[in-house]
Amino acid sequence: MSSDKNETKDPADHLRFHRPHAHLSSTFGNDAFALRAESFARFFGTPTFLGAQTLIVAIWIGLNLAGITTFDVYPFILLNLAFSLQAAYAAPLILLAQTRQAARDKAQSDADAQHREALATANTVRQAQAEKNTEQLLALLEQNTKLTEMTKALTERIENLTSEMHEHFVRKEPPQA
Repeated sequence: MSSDKNETKDPADHLRFHRPHAHLSSTFGNDAFALRAESFARFFGTPTFLGAQTLIVAIWIGLNLAGITTFDVYPFILLNLAFSLQAAYAAPLILLAQTRQAARDKAQSDADAQHREALATANTVRQAQAEKNTEQLLALLEQNTKLTEMTKALTERIENLTSEMHEHFVRKEPPQA
């Protein structure tokens, strides 16, 4: 019977506290530019990016120092300009990503706090119901004990009366009322 009850009950919506914050899921928004900007900002801190950048800089410096090409000779002004340009775009993207991540973390924390509060409230209700059920069971047990005592007393009385009637019939005396 309890399996039927569980099957008809709607499943719990575990994400109900997180849905109001769904708009924060993407750091820069949901359009194509925003998705590319977020992936680019995430790419800055990867080993792949650092390795590729190191390789490009090594090739750049090696080609110019070896004299194979002379488009950016020794103080490497063009390379410094490229690093400055990269920093000018990377810093705001990273800061924006950190700010939005902090907003997502706060929203997640708030949703978790609401969930914990809902669990605590539900637990309090369950405990109150359990206490009420316990009180009802104790009352029923007390009533059952009284009824058992009454049944025992009545059974003893019936046995006594039956014995008396049996004795009177054996002696053939009329029973006394």
